[in-house]
Amino acid sequence: MSRGSRSSNRIPLACLIVFGLVWIGVAIEPRYRDAWLLENLLTVALVPLAVFGYRRRPLSDAAYVMATCFVILHTLGSHYTYSEVPIGDTIRDLFGLSRNHYDRFVHFSFGLLMMQPMLELAIRRPAAVGPGVRSLIGIALVALASSLYEIVEWWVAVISDPDAGTAFLGTQGDVWDAQWDMALALGGAILAAAIAWLYDRRAPQRSTAATHYRLIRVRAIRASR
Repeated sequence: MSRGSRSSNRIPLACLIVFGLVWIGVAIEPRYRDAWLLENLLTVALVPLAVFGYRRRPLSDAAYVMATCFVILHTLGSHYTYSEVPIGDTIRDLFGLSRNHYDRFVHFSFGLLMMQPMLELAIRRPAAVGPGVRSLIGIALVALASSLYEIVEWWVAVISDPDAGTAFLGTQGDVWDAQWDMALALGGAILAAAIAWLYDRRAPQRSTAATHYRLIRVRAIRASR
């Protein structure tokens, strides 16, 4: 999936405003303030970097929208802690599940939504790389980022307050929680790569159809004169 137009900053600015409003709203009286602080350490560090890096290394509009959707999902989870997000509790009770799966949904969303932004950061011109290689690089980046996050999460939980660390991890008694998280992120990335491959494959068809439509319009205008 190639980068979109960078002629306007309206989409990135709108994404920043929407995220800012959501972040401020959920920062008010989070369920566990210590856990909320831990969950937002990376957000507070990375969002300003994205803002300051906009002119030096802008991404596509699609990448900004996808990244914003992900950080909003993460921000909502940090307000309640992932294991206590109400929508996850509702789905658990409705389908008789054993746990709140909001955390796993967000990890899957990380792979699905963040592969393209990370790919654009790693490769200056993704469209110049073959679709197969591009997909492999994107999937590898997600797998690496997911693994590093699990390691950082573990260390933060070890050195922080025990109660906040437990809420931060949100394993809900599952000893394989970290493995599930990484596997779901990888699955999301594979799906994102498949969607991008289909999009790129159909791009020439869309271009040909658009050109044909423009020719028909030009001929119709000339015929009416």
